[in-house]
Amino acid sequence: MGELHIATPLGFSVRTTDAYWQKLIIKHPDIASLEDLIQQALRNPDEIRQSSRDDNILLFYGLRKPQRWVVAVARRSNGEGFLITAYQTDAIKEGVALWPK
Repeated sequence: MGELHIATPLGFSVRTTDAYWQKLIIKHPDIASLEDLIQQALRNPDEIRQSSRDDNILLFYGLRKPQRWVVAVARRSNGEGFLITAYQTDAIKEGVALWPK
């Protein structure tokens, strides 16, 4: 993968690298095999929420199975984004919905 730029439906790309992905899966080993689903959540999310604590943090949700989502968390700054973290969850967090599909 090297450096990857994933286009989002909000008109900006989210950047990540192989090295950063390796750090993420150490922290969240359950997502090690979900890289494609995480990228899909950024490209074609079921929902995007703006963090209730920080307007520059966006949560991209992709439904994996009923009541189970993968979440890609990105920071948007100066028109570009970078992946902060990713994880699985059974609930969508509070925050302003920016993208209902």
